[in-house]
Amino acid sequence: MPAPIRFVQDSHLFPDAVDVVVIGGGIAGVATAYELARKGVSVVLLEKGLIGAEQSSRNWGWCRQQNRDERELPLSIHALQRWKVLKEETGEELGFRNTGLLYATKQQAEIDAWTTWGEMAKNYGMHSEILTAARAKTLTTGSTSDWLGGVYSPTDGHAEPSLAAPGLAIAAQKLGAQVFQQCAVRGLDVSAGRVSGVWTERGLIRTSSVVCAGGAWSSMFCRRHGIDLPLGNVVGTAMRTAPIQQVIKIPLYTESFACRPQLDGSYTLSISGRGRLDIGPQGLRYAKKFYPTFLARRKNLHVHFSPGAFFEGPEALGKWQFDARSPFEQMRILDPEPDHAMVQEGIDAMRREYPELGAVKVVQSWGGMIDSTPDAVPVISEVEKLPGLFISAGYSGHGFGIGPGAGSLMSDLVTASTPVVDPTPFRYSRFSDGSDIKKPGMM
Repeated sequence: MPAPIRFVQDSHLFPDAVDVVVIGGGIAGVATAYELARKGVSVVLLEKGLIGAEQSSRNWGWCRQQNRDERELPLSIHALQRWKVLKEETGEELGFRNTGLLYATKQQAEIDAWTTWGEMAKNYGMHSEILTAARAKTLTTGSTSDWLGGVYSPTDGHAEPSLAAPGLAIAAQKLGAQVFQQCAVRGLDVSAGRVSGVWTERGLIRTSSVVCAGGAWSSMFCRRHGIDLPLGNVVGTAMRTAPIQQVIKIPLYTESFACRPQLDGSYTLSISGRGRLDIGPQGLRYAKKFYPTFLARRKNLHVHFSPGAFFEGPEALGKWQFDARSPFEQMRILDPEPDHAMVQEGIDAMRREYPELGAVKVVQSWGGMIDSTPDAVPVISEVEKLPGLFISAGYSGHGFGIGPGAGSLMSDLVTASTPVVDPTPFRYSRFSDGSDIKKPGMM
């Protein structure tokens, strides 16, 4: 585990029936359960392992609007508005701090891209500041690089991954939601062509609406019911340092490393855009759909053929019965191996850039599996092929920051309320209705 995640106490009486079942205790799932509970909906949240134990506690913790794909930007803006009020609204510490985010670079191409993005973002009321070399240097006091410039988003911030999903789950319970961990959903009960319940390892729960927010496991779950969800799973690596004097005060992106100060004086550290592609059956199945994205990002991906992925984990083949042990019970918490060479590269880069941090040490590193779509835009949508099924997955490395917004939008879709933003860019049907699947925009 990347950090001790906050303990969540299970609810008491396992339900026979509810209005909505949410599958998956990551940030998207718990935010959906919380928002549904706010609406007075009867909801149960089911997690095969522990709340927030997979990617939702393994990410950088950034909560940003800056450099989002335009299709995601309205939802990102809404998400940040939610982050700002959730502590007071819930009474729970989620670790959110409205510190701003800083990108510094030596590359003119990056400055040009950020400038173009900023002009677009003005149409949405988003403000970011393109930095001169002098301004970038001022904001990175102690750095050794002669920056060409950068971009600064004063309204963005960060939260604590070890606190956020558990805190929202607890907040949902206060509003009447039920939460059960170590309780895998094996599949859907379907009657007359629509969802009528879920089969869990503890038995059947009757319901007319199910939200699949299973992260990297979502495609496997959906395939079991003939729902084709093209997801590519990439393993990212991150690390945590020992507490040290925080020379870097706010989240910082550079070409060689990215970091975030933690509340205890340590840093979360990684290298932007880098990851490992463990090729398995699911990756091969959707290879054609992902090929343009793969070509664009090939230099930042380490491709690894993984024989083990054929037999276990979210990439694996196979079917299972709903009255027998499922793949979700065989691997309660997905804990991929980190890239140890990347760990050393990242900490070395941080020490070179900030000599005052020369004594900083890595105390832990971890891997996390990031579920991505071919256009790097999530699916937040109903599934017309199977009424009653909704999907919230494919966040492509943006899920933590956008999570509260995703929860708001999904709760609106499930309850047929006016959506907080236009849901069209997130529709599931774009992958099957002949739509032109656009290349990923700014990440």
